Amino acid sequence: MARVKPKRHGVITDMTAMCDVAFLLLTFFILTTQFKKPDVEQIKPPSSISEKLLPDASLMTINATPDGKFYFQPVDNASERVDLLKKMGEKYNLPAFSPNEIAAFQRVQAVGVPMAQLKSFLNLSEDERKNYKSPTGIPMDSTNKQLVDWVEQSLSVNPDYKLAIKGDVTTEYPKVKSLFEGLRDIDFLKFWLITSQEGKPNE
Repeated sequence: MARVKPKRHGVITDMTAMCDVAFLLLTFFILTTQFKKPDVEQIKPPSSISEKLLPDASLMTINATPDGKFYFQPVDNASERVDLLKKMGEKYNLPAFSPNEIAAFQRVQAVGVPMAQLKSFLNLSEDERKNYKSPTGIPMDSTNKQLVDWVEQSLSVNPDYKLAIKGDVTTEYPKVKSLFEGLRDIDFLKFWLITSQEGKPNE
């Protein structure tokens, strides 16, 4: 008599829990990821083989354009930006900033104007500020060191701030040298130079 084979049943896996975990992780990364802000002007940094990474937090950045203009990106901390703006206003004897100007500075991508034009810059519309190309940049030479003042006043707000400098490969060295000398004058000697990654030479 032939044996009766038992009916086989397929294995059913409940994926509900795994899908829930996947969506929770996706939501977490979306909410916590900080996207890199684009440069105000196109900058092509020199290449290097360094693999050191920039700090993730408390980083202020100076951008040097091909024609030697300087932009300053404050640390992305709204409350500390307010303190920085007030300190710079007091140093340069500017009238008190309005609530709208303070709110604009908290959102600004970068500053690239002399202090005398800062209020006018902050009173531009959001789109105008994002697309604004400064004809002069922040002054930085032996007689007018406003760029270094931005760094120095930022450090007075938070001494743990770090600085990265991003220059274009075609930026003339004397312009960058004046910045280095200004940082030396305030005894700020440790900073990062932003470069683009290139392959290591064959050993």
